[in-house]
Amino acid sequence: TNHLDNMALRPNNNFRNNRREEEPYRINGLIKGVQNVRLVGENVEQGIMDIKQALAIAVQQGLDLVEISPKADPPVCRVTDYAKFKYEQKKKQKEIKANAAKTVLKEIRFSPNTDDHDFNFKLKHAINFLKEGAKVKAYVHFVGRSIVFKERG
Repeated sequence: TNHLDNMALRPNNNFRNNRREEEPYRINGLIKGVQNVRLVGENVEQGIMDIKQALAIAVQQGLDLVEISPKADPPVCRVTDYAKFKYEQKKKQKEIKANAAKTVLKEIRFSPNTDDHDFNFKLKHAINFLKEGAKVKAYVHFVGRSIVFKERG
């Protein structure tokens, strides 16, 4: 068989997962199976009301009705611009991620012959690193034949 025949049978994988990712929030007409909602937002009379009434208020202001907390009873919906809402949520997630990931590891190396003064000096540095919120890794470094005298470490 010709090698080109096999190529025709392979699927075209150039379009990787071209389906749009599912929206995390239900908006406007997608909010189904609900009679009443708790309405929040700017320039809106807050409170519990019928879903149709809430949708009408959103349309009247030229905004979207976004279901924020579907598990609440009744579900909480906000009248807002959905694109702006999504942008703010992304920004919050980025901020949380940025604050969480910064763990610094500082290393302090001792040798078996480290003097008391040097040891105390390095100890002070280690304490300062810990106060700053960094992790400290301290180890004894044996150079050359000093490994023979492990008890000095």
